[in-house]
Amino acid sequence: MRLPGFVAFLSACLAFAGCTSSRGIEDIVPGPSMETTSAIARPAAPVRAAAPRAEIATARVRTASVADAAFSMPQMTSDVEPEALVADKPEPVSLAAVMPAPRPALRGGDDDRPVIRDGAIRQHRFRDAKPINFGRHSPKNLAVHGVDVSRWQGDIDWGKLREQGANFAYIKATDGGDHIDPMFRQNWKGAGEAGLARGAYHFFYWCRTAGEQADWFIRNVPKVRGALPPVIDVEWNHQSSCKRRPSRATVLEKMQVFMDKLEAHYGQRPIIYTSPDFYADNLRGAFPNHPFWLRSVARHPSKVYSDRDWVFWQYSGSGLSHGVSGRIDLNVFNGTEAEWRSWRGGRQEMAAN
Repeated sequence: MRLPGFVAFLSACLAFAGCTSSRGIEDIVPGPSMETTSAIARPAAPVRAAAPRAEIATARVRTASVADAAFSMPQMTSDVEPEALVADKPEPVSLAAVMPAPRPALRGGDDDRPVIRDGAIRQHRFRDAKPINFGRHSPKNLAVHGVDVSRWQGDIDWGKLREQGANFAYIKATDGGDHIDPMFRQNWKGAGEAGLARGAYHFFYWCRTAGEQADWFIRNVPKVRGALPPVIDVEWNHQSSCKRRPSRATVLEKMQVFMDKLEAHYGQRPIIYTSPDFYADNLRGAFPNHPFWLRSVARHPSKVYSDRDWVFWQYSGSGLSHGVSGRIDLNVFNGTEAEWRSWRGGRQEMAAN
């Protein structure tokens, strides 16, 4: 991306048509995205992706006494990773295309080995710098709490974080098609050694093709027995160098390409993480067969995503815990301890097939 020819081309764009860093081939050629989906056959009828309390009462509550703060909250600040512009290019997806790219050897030699602990659920003891009163539907009433982390949490004492009640951790792995979180390998190994259920997430970049991003994630995230399903994080990132906001149809098409490739490789259907504004713009009614992880830090998810069941709820971006300097995102699983074990068991069975 630093070749003189590219610089000249970019300068010509700026001079001629006010070309911005968000423009690519999909801006120039009108019509639908050139990415296609055919990697994974979909069931004829909708199938719930998870069966914790997302299928029972919690997500269907409509009478919660909850805070009425506006839910256009700050997005994951830990995911601001500006990336150089790479124009989208045609990317037909065939059966061969879903085969994983070679993954380089992991440092340390043991990062991709499963770590087995007692699996006991620890009661959470997190604090919150900006606590919200969620009323009788407080996340405190749910049994299985966890965190999501990235480079911005620095060096984490995973043993202490586990003692504070972190039973699972989603770890920032990649974004775009050429960026890996510099703390990913350290966090991946540390979470596993401390006995947390661990999974990886990818921050989706709208100025790269979905196939490139899926291949990049697969190259960098180990396929490990016992890992949580991979996550695609889809948001509008106002601080990104990519200013593109594709149409809803293009958003859904790109997401499908990405998720199909990950499902083919890891054997688990990816989880969709999103925020209220992006959901309202693009995801309402979409992907009924995928599990969702919903950000809702001011009100219960049933008040913000009234039509959506969920597996994980990110209820705070201002958590405090021993083992972490500064603030950390807090999450909870939508179910009992028994439902957590059942859900995890179902995911492992899917991955083994």
